[in-house]
Amino acid sequence: MSSNKDRRAFFKKAGVLSAATLLSPYLLQGRSFPEELVRKLPTISNDEMLWKWVQNSYTVSATISNLNNGGVSPQPKVVQEMFEYTNRMFNETPSRFMWSSQGKMESVREKLAYLAGCSADEIAINRNTTEAMNTVIWGIDLQKGDEVVLTEQDYSTVMRTWDQRQKRHGIVLNYISFSLPIENTDLIVKKYTEAVTSKTKAVMITHVNNLNGNIMPVRAIADAVKKKNPNILVIVDGAHAFAHLDFNISDLNCDYYGASLHKWLCAPFGNGLLYVKKNRIASTWQLFPFVDPQSDDIRKFETLGTRMLPAELSIARAIEFHETIGSKRKQDRLFYLKNYWMEKVAKFPNVIIQTSFSQEFSGALGAFSLKNMKLGDIGKRLMNDYHIHTSSKADRHGKYTGMRITPHVYTKISELDRFVAAVKDLSEKS
Repeated sequence: MSSNKDRRAFFKKAGVLSAATLLSPYLLQGRSFPEELVRKLPTISNDEMLWKWVQNSYTVSATISNLNNGGVSPQPKVVQEMFEYTNRMFNETPSRFMWSSQGKMESVREKLAYLAGCSADEIAINRNTTEAMNTVIWGIDLQKGDEVVLTEQDYSTVMRTWDQRQKRHGIVLNYISFSLPIENTDLIVKKYTEAVTSKTKAVMITHVNNLNGNIMPVRAIADAVKKKNPNILVIVDGAHAFAHLDFNISDLNCDYYGASLHKWLCAPFGNGLLYVKKNRIASTWQLFPFVDPQSDDIRKFETLGTRMLPAELSIARAIEFHETIGSKRKQDRLFYLKNYWMEKVAKFPNVIIQTSFSQEFSGALGAFSLKNMKLGDIGKRLMNDYHIHTSSKADRHGKYTGMRITPHVYTKISELDRFVAAVKDLSEKS
């Protein structure tokens, strides 16, 4: 993986970032934002002090432990404050701010590109991963009989989109399947490459599986399938990877990458991104008509009509909060929190651990099940008896089922201890 230092060096060389660009989201209609809203966030080297500051930076429930951050994450206070102020400003004269402020999104685009490790000309801002994946799935040219490789463990909404394209256009979906957790890169790559035929036009990869958090070796898969055929399109669902793992999209050898920014980046709800490799932009059709549908301008994928610009402009503050922690430091912390609870509950009777303990194959998301209790009952008991919010997951054909546990950077060790005690109690029930 590339480090923060590598990422900064890349963009310094490219000359992308400037002081004016970084500040421009906070200058609207000639009005600067209050100093308190744009204050520089602290640099904290001591880990204990950092995580204490992070925990105090959120407004999460004091009575319910949220261990389902994989669904959608809360925003830190500085992001909420930025959104609320911007939204109030827009409400003064909505159309005046709405149409004149879209140019400010260029600075947000460049901040996102900086974080993503790619060119700003390859990043479109949209609403979520589902929209990004739909844009790609419907936007690439496929004919009857063309084949697409994907897995039964991909996200359900993405698979339904492929199903609909299959029904409408007669493409062929070649599903492969994995027994989770899987910790063998060679086997993963082999399964993908063996599914590639002379008719394969695209390969779908989920960077971090939403079921149990399994990290897939995207670069190794992409290299292998493109070695068989360099024209194969590699499409990556990065909903659970972006701002969770420390990586550069440009290092993955993929053609498309979609992510939600309201998960691990903790941006306002309903924000996402779509990466399209520069040489693929012109040939990819957008969901909503653009002046020139075959333009090579990444902005053609942002033709959404009226949009929630206050939320989009606040992405910049979420990035600043993220960078206060640092990508690698954040990934390490999330991995630590996951292993903290997994190592403890693994010792209890009836517990089945369903996620890797290795950082190569896992991050924040972990999963477990109990031999003595049905999945639905586990979730209900955790919520009703222990006030712990979790999520149960299953793959396409029910081959995999499990309780998904996703702490975030604000999660306290005391909350995980309470969760561990709850699992111990449930695991001993007859």
